[in-house]
Amino acid sequence: MAPIQYIVEGGQRLSGSIEPSGNKNSALPIIAAALLTEHPVTLTNVPRIRDTETLVELVRSVGASAEWRERNTLLIHAKQIRAADLDPELCARIRASILLAGPLLARCGEVMLPPPGGDVIGRRRLDTHVLALEQLGAKVSATDRLEFRCPRLTAADVFLDEPSVTATENALIAAVAANGVTHLRNVASEPHVQDLAHFLTALGASIEGIGTNTMVVHGPATLGSANYFIQPDHIEVGSLIGLAAVTRSPLRIVRAGVEHLRSIRMGFERLGIVCRVEGDDLIVPSSQTMKIQDDFGGHVPKLEDQPWPAFPADLMSIAIVTASQCDGVILMFEKMFESRMFFVDKLITMGARIVLCDPHRAIVAGPSRLRGSAMSSPDIRAGMAMLLAAVCAEGTSTINNADQIERGYERIEERLNALGARIARVPERA
Repeated sequence: MAPIQYIVEGGQRLSGSIEPSGNKNSALPIIAAALLTEHPVTLTNVPRIRDTETLVELVRSVGASAEWRERNTLLIHAKQIRAADLDPELCARIRASILLAGPLLARCGEVMLPPPGGDVIGRRRLDTHVLALEQLGAKVSATDRLEFRCPRLTAADVFLDEPSVTATENALIAAVAANGVTHLRNVASEPHVQDLAHFLTALGASIEGIGTNTMVVHGPATLGSANYFIQPDHIEVGSLIGLAAVTRSPLRIVRAGVEHLRSIRMGFERLGIVCRVEGDDLIVPSSQTMKIQDDFGGHVPKLEDQPWPAFPADLMSIAIVTASQCDGVILMFEKMFESRMFFVDKLITMGARIVLCDPHRAIVAGPSRLRGSAMSSPDIRAGMAMLLAAVCAEGTSTINNADQIERGYERIEERLNALGARIARVPERA
């Protein structure tokens, strides 16, 4: 497959309405969890992106049927599945391949999983997955691959050693099939974890505590079929808020899932960007102060990511670019991944005034005038942040390795061009 490149003519004002895609981080565990039931499942609002396409290929490889009906509608029927050797090349493309451990263990009693791939944003432990599934009765061994075996999953009182999103999802899927009542403690509670829990409930599972850090699962559940709508992607909404701000453009983000946006809106308000809610739409006016809010007493403020419901780590790259266009100084503190900030040298080349203090902290002083530049996307979120920088910069920018952006954002250049951006994709879409 030919590498993808975006050529961006910056300095355009945008306007109009845009609807966020379905949440990628909901769709991936929900597609995996569809393997739990022998009955057909219809998923709508599924983002048609590289990561979901890859997971669909993996789902087919274990014997389930998976067909795209409309562009964003996916039918999955796992009437019979087998614990086949999963394709190492497919698993290496996405970290979400680890999400097959829970459902295949539940249905087949075993799974052999090659090392999962995904973004290079720092060390991403698999220990929490292993510990959780071991507590539910699995035997786990590691050679050149992870081998999980368990003839029958058994309920347990499970305490995760960190609130890992994907480990929570694996444990939740496995607990639905386990005998007895499972308590899952110190779990992640992000909107996509809630979405998975609501999908499992739609299949027939009994889950208490959805949206909290303790869930109680009554198993084993008798699961049927379901039609389920994937919720909007709050990370894409945050990216669009940043886009509107740096281009000083009025945007209406329709069906934005505003109930999950409080911490995101609060983070952008610290940068002087205030959004308005109308029903389930989010309005980003063009008349923003773009003035960074000092802490009480005039101290330099800090924007930091933390587990949900605090400001999400996946928006830190977007926030850094946005802060470069705001008036003032702010410390950006990325707590969770030690390589997430290693794209700021590209922004500095474009003219941003940023000091990278260490792998987790950067000081941003703005506003700065950005100039078009050539750059390469290291991961999904940094790639989208570079696209924001390119759209607001003076002149033309080239973003190489844009495949990374398309792993997480569906047809993003087409959708932004509809708002007035000028982004050419090379090669053009068929």
